[in-house]
Amino acid sequence: MLTELSIRNLAVVEAVAIAFHKGFHVLTGETGAGKSIIIDALGLVAGGRGASDLVRYGCDKAEIEAQFDVPAGHPVWTVFERFGIEASADETIVIRREISASGKSTSRVNGQLVNLTMLREAGDCLVNIHGQHEHQSLLRPEEHLDWLDLYDTERIGPLKREYAEAYDQYTELRKEWKQLEETGKKSLQMADLYRFQIDEISSANLKLGEDASLAEEKRKLANAEKCYSSAADGYDALYGSNKGGLATVGKAMHRIEEIVNIDPAVLKPILEQIQSAYYQLEDAAFQLRDYRDNVEFNPARLDEIETRLDLLASFRRKYGDSVADILAYLKTIRAEMDALDNKEEKLVQIQAAMQKQHERLLRLGGQLSEARSAAAERLAREIEQELKQLHMERTRFQVALERLDAGKLTREGLDKVEFMIAANPGEPLRPLAKIASGGELSRIMLAMKAIFSRLDRIPVLVFDEVDTGVSGRAAQAIAEKMSLLSRHCQVFSITHLPQVACMADAHFLIHKTIEGERTYTRVTDLQEAERVRELARMLGGVEITETTLSHAREMIKLADEKKMSASRS
Repeated sequence: MLTELSIRNLAVVEAVAIAFHKGFHVLTGETGAGKSIIIDALGLVAGGRGASDLVRYGCDKAEIEAQFDVPAGHPVWTVFERFGIEASADETIVIRREISASGKSTSRVNGQLVNLTMLREAGDCLVNIHGQHEHQSLLRPEEHLDWLDLYDTERIGPLKREYAEAYDQYTELRKEWKQLEETGKKSLQMADLYRFQIDEISSANLKLGEDASLAEEKRKLANAEKCYSSAADGYDALYGSNKGGLATVGKAMHRIEEIVNIDPAVLKPILEQIQSAYYQLEDAAFQLRDYRDNVEFNPARLDEIETRLDLLASFRRKYGDSVADILAYLKTIRAEMDALDNKEEKLVQIQAAMQKQHERLLRLGGQLSEARSAAAERLAREIEQELKQLHMERTRFQVALERLDAGKLTREGLDKVEFMIAANPGEPLRPLAKIASGGELSRIMLAMKAIFSRLDRIPVLVFDEVDTGVSGRAAQAIAEKMSLLSRHCQVFSITHLPQVACMADAHFLIHKTIEGERTYTRVTDLQEAERVRELARMLGGVEITETTLSHAREMIKLADEKKMSASRS
């Protein structure tokens, strides 16, 4: 559950810290007081996109911090483990989000930096926010299949994954077959070109890395005279005459040897340095001599190398940037040539594989359809039961499955799913998108949330004015359903309906104040007397009379009795 939410400098909120409890929470207040900002803050810690205009005017950044208490075994711990986030079920989860005035965002989980993708995946396990327009997803039949698959994910999930893998394999076969068919149209001219290129490259006997080694050899041969001359001069300077470098160093060495015993403390280290220099110079001179004697003068070899490099340069212009690329191209066109030479045989093989894979798809798709059909029946009955509790007792609901043609397979399977409803007795089932009113859609969505909250284990469920446009018995039923939902998860509702507010276990008032030239939004955890006054305001508007206060007390008393009765049952 969400235990605490702290907000600083978000829109008109300067600083708010709210402690929450188990059960059903309502947030009420006048229109424009800033109730949605609390929900926006929750959305941000759950991975929603932030923007610079959310930062309070004149401030550097907005800060939101949420603390969750989640039991061991919850899916969020698996998410943390996969992302390398150090967290333990023995401690609370602290999510912190900062949005700067420049629009940059920083997110942390238990002090560890995470990116938005990681935060969103964790947030999806912790918070589900249902806005007043989200029930429009019920009007999109293309999303109904996802609802059904989620309902029985334990059975449908593995079948769907196996089918999707088979579908991908079938798609690859179709792609290969199509490419081979297209190559057949240009096979004659391409075959001649490929044969020429294969002969040209193969006859060159290319070797990996030979262009670099030839370039190195050319550099040495082209500079042979210079290398010989410089090495010879270097050797002569060191060893070539009595006036050479070694002779001078040797003379110095002998002179120091004559006096080293007179003052060994000073002269012996100097002598050792000169001796070391002498022997190193002598070794260098011998190496220069050997190098001079091995310098190769070979104009014929140089011409041969230049001719080979010219050939490689022409190949690079035509076939690739390096010998490795050219050899890779040779491998590719040999495969293409083989495909052209054996096209008809290959086409027959692929068609046979496609037919076999198509039959497998139909078989797997059939199994998936059977699982969906069974789940559809159960889901429809559960929704009808939930709708009875929401004063839609006579409503019939159906999850209709339509089998696709064998030639119109999709990656999702063989089925098209659409929710059907008959809201009144004697009426035929019709597509939900065509006949449901706004109030009916809100109650159907609430019924589905009641079912799926027991399946997805999301601990925090938020309803943002989903009861708009609902009144009377329907509003009371929605309130009671939200209260029942809060047995399985923590429920929050922004509402303008007193029927909903009176059922809350915790009631927060969002109100706006103006101090000087600035606007501030405050959040108050209402106690008994304050809660009665807020309910009276919701009932009577601006004027709070003794009658509305009495009515508010009566509503709270009846709500408490309903909750007590529900808990006993």
